[in-house]
Amino acid sequence: MCFVVTPVLFIMMKRIIIIDGGPRKAMNTAAMLSSIAQGVKSVSDQIEVKTVRLYELNYKGCMSCLLCKLKGRVSNVCKFKDALTPVLQEIAEADGLVMGSPIYFSEVTAQLRALLERLIFPWLSYNDYSLTVPKRMPVLLTYTMNATAEQAKTGAYQYMGIIENSLMRAMGDVEHVDAYYTYQVKNYDLFEMASFPEQAKRQYRDEHWDTDLQRAREAGRRMAQKILSSEK
Repeated sequence: MCFVVTPVLFIMMKRIIIIDGGPRKAMNTAAMLSSIAQGVKSVSDQIEVKTVRLYELNYKGCMSCLLCKLKGRVSNVCKFKDALTPVLQEIAEADGLVMGSPIYFSEVTAQLRALLERLIFPWLSYNDYSLTVPKRMPVLLTYTMNATAEQAKTGAYQYMGIIENSLMRAMGDVEHVDAYYTYQVKNYDLFEMASFPEQAKRQYRDEHWDTDLQRAREAGRRMAQKILSSEK
């Protein structure tokens, strides 16, 4: 009897981690992140997409424990143990990182800021101020904001400069796909928001929102293509 041995091909799945730093599950930030995920999935079924909602986790920002900098035990992944620990480890092992947040007071939410502290500080050497990541990967950021594109230039983008510069220095590939002057609530009549006339916001949304979501899908496709092309 003759047996034919068929070789088994093991395809290594790639993974993208999406970090949702917004509090609302069905509003602007969540929608942009969902569109990015759709864009990734449209390219290949060999890329797993996992979304983590920070508002569902109980964790803290950097605790200044300096465990990541102990002599002989230096780590570029935060060593403090709480609900964020497995998320940071998953990011360290991922092939792509997406982070999204609404903009509050010209900055990302406190939840995303806390993650960024825990993510980036272990990369930073206190010997020579170099930045060493566990693994380089493309990074995609999406901010949704009440501000216009022009207002964002003197607001959120300046406040996030140090963080984003660190991401760029460490990862090398950081892209933005943002949404401006976003619709904040479903019924403006219920809220004191005279500075943001509902009619103007609705008109802007009608003219731009579908395009914003399409740009997010395209950004997701680009990230997937970058990840797949890096194998070659």
